[in-house]
Amino acid sequence: MTDPIADYLTRLRNAIKANHRIVEVPSSNVKKEITKVLHNKGYIRNYKFEDEPGPQGTIKVALKYNPDTNTSSIQQLERISKPGLRKYVNAETLPRVLNGLGIAILSTSKGIMTDKEARNLHIGGEVLCYVY
Repeated sequence: MTDPIADYLTRLRNAIKANHRIVEVPSSNVKKEITKVLHNKGYIRNYKFEDEPGPQGTIKVALKYNPDTNTSSIQQLERISKPGLRKYVNAETLPRVLNGLGIAILSTSKGIMTDKEARNLHIGGEVLCYVY
């Protein structure tokens, strides 16, 4: 697999389209941090890291749906920086997703964070994905 982050986002996207409540994805440190950001911003209900014997564990993600309309809190997951074309931004050109309604997840020198946190710390980095 050449792009594990795109695989992670695709598994979430497919689970949302199939109205699944829980999705399991292979674990990595970057995926764990992205999952924590999604949980902190309220896009997923809960998550659990399970260590299995072998090189990697799994992440169980409980997706969040509106109880009345049964629509997901995640409307769109879009991978921005790809292995063939990395997208880096500095602190002055940090992206705004839907005029601040969505989030951009960045990989910075201080760790993985949202665009708003990076703007407050005045640091740039690699734009991993947009979530709204």
